[in-house]
Amino acid sequence: MKLNYKETTTLGELKKAGYQGKSIKDELRDNLREKIKTGEETFTGVWGYENSVIPELERAILSRHNINLLGLRGQAKTRLARLMVNLLDEWIPIVEGSEINDDPFNPISRYAKQRIAELGDATPISWLHRNDRFYEKLATPDVTVADLIGDVDPIKAANLKLSYADDRVIHFGMIPRANRSIFVINELPDLQARIQVSLFNILQEGDIQIRGFKLRLPLDIQFVFTANPEDYTNRGSIVTPLKDRIGSQILTHYPEDIETARKITEQESNLDARQTNLVYVPDLAKDLLEQISFEARESEYVDFKSGVSARASITAFENLLSTAERRALLSGADKTNVRLSDFLGVIPSITGKIELVYEGEQEGADAVAEKLIDDAVKSLFPEYFPKINKLERKNEETPYDNLAHWFFEGEGFELLDDYTDEEYKRALDSIPALNQLIREYQPDFPGKDVYFLKELLLWGLVAFKKLSKHRFTEGYQFKDLYGSFISGL
Repeated sequence: MKLNYKETTTLGELKKAGYQGKSIKDELRDNLREKIKTGEETFTGVWGYENSVIPELERAILSRHNINLLGLRGQAKTRLARLMVNLLDEWIPIVEGSEINDDPFNPISRYAKQRIAELGDATPISWLHRNDRFYEKLATPDVTVADLIGDVDPIKAANLKLSYADDRVIHFGMIPRANRSIFVINELPDLQARIQVSLFNILQEGDIQIRGFKLRLPLDIQFVFTANPEDYTNRGSIVTPLKDRIGSQILTHYPEDIETARKITEQESNLDARQTNLVYVPDLAKDLLEQISFEARESEYVDFKSGVSARASITAFENLLSTAERRALLSGADKTNVRLSDFLGVIPSITGKIELVYEGEQEGADAVAEKLIDDAVKSLFPEYFPKINKLERKNEETPYDNLAHWFFEGEGFELLDDYTDEEYKRALDSIPALNQLIREYQPDFPGKDVYFLKELLLWGLVAFKKLSKHRFTEGYQFKDLYGSFISGL
């Protein structure tokens, strides 16, 4: 119901306006029904869940369930919970001064009941905006029952001259204060079992117990929990009776294709406008960046149970632009394009975002990150150039023979990190066989992106053991694979 919340300031005015209160679960349900009927997007800015997670979440809300979002890190669990705020009414009335957002028509605290009993229709009300109806708590081992539920406040007892037997000495915790709101507990398995037990009655029976006080407080809360499957074995678990009280458990997942992953990265990246104006990023570079995360999730060196967060691609993208930006600033250039050699700058973003298994630890985090970049190149290469078979017949001709011969006859080819754009392009244009392959297999490739494609071709031939690549202080050197062995270099 549309009300002028600034002018409706008493319980009597609220009654006269015909306001009808409802529980938060009914509120979410009714507003979701309207959005679905009108075709309005319910969870904006969340990509890749349109046909999986979001329909399940909508069904849970329609069923008035408390919800557990179960998935690996970086799968937008908390974001989904925060977006549920948009399904709340914009404003709701509360008894003015209430600690626990009492509904004027259904007060549950002693304060609100006494206030209404004393003042009747003159009871003052205030209005609470939906943005103030979201509470979030990260479950950590040091969380106590007092933090969540409440405790006896000796200072309050002294100030009010009350005995500890009087329930007015209670200081409410976060959950009672979140009455008529969405309450999120992140990483639920990290919460100690005895703390989880304290939630049983709140979820089911609607009463709370604080230091011997048993209060019948039918709290009106939409609970959303998040959990990581890895936590069930590594750090803790959700106790069975609590799981039984959670209506719907919804499994989240990582993006299933590069296009979706790119949308997420571009949306979430924290970029400076000067950076984006200075640095041009080819579409192929964006695809390669996302492919690194896909490779990491399948890598034998990475612990798949920990997952590879979407934040890996986001921070890698930021580092990629910063690498190109720094190079341009050093050379005094007004514009520059991202190069494949700039991907060296994303390694710190990768190493901090992946958990390695024993074999990965033996290789070293930096070496694994470099291998993931090479694997990403190897995966994308066949989309642009003829596939290179692992086993080839002796003397069999391949499209890459002329290029391999060019390297065999020469002393190698260097791409220095501090090359200006003109020097970089001139160096790549100096390889005739490289240019011929581009003209033959990618004649319509965008001219602005073609130099990145040339680098991909060189890196791809290294990945498929046609050339060798060596990193030195100033840049990269590419050489013939077998000529290096023959010369002893």
